Amino acid sequence: MTHSVLLINGPNLNLLGLRQPEIYGAKTLAEVEAQCAARAAELGLALSAQQSNHEGALVEMIHAARGTTAAIVINPGAYSHTSVAILDALNAYEGVVIEVHISNIHKREAFRHHSFVSARADGVIAGCGTEGYLLALRRVASLLGA
Repeated sequence: MTHSVLLINGPNLNLLGLRQPEIYGAKTLAEVEAQCAARAAELGLALSAQQSNHEGALVEMIHAARGTTAAIVINPGAYSHTSVAILDALNAYEGVVIEVHISNIHKREAFRHHSFVSARADGVIAGCGTEGYLLALRRVASLLGA
């Protein structure tokens, strides 16, 4: 049985490869999504990927995943530190949730040290660059028994 996984990227992640490459690396979001799709297939997972710069759109993505996906891998970007709405949406989601941060948020500005999303996440991966997404997929497969 193939488990469906939704990869959600939040604000400014559409600028991967362009925005602060010294922090976020040189890979574009399209490259990261392609790598994730390949890894998901290797793990027996079906991946779909979405990105938005808008909090409400991210909430709608999470709502739409209810009952249709087994897991969400989410990099909420700056909304990690501000969005109770995203946390509430994730709390209404029944599947596995893995939170990913490309940079180590704990080595950055103090306001980035707290993530609302972490309160719901079944795992948090930070500071592993874009490889963190691949690690998240491996963890999803493990939790789902894929």
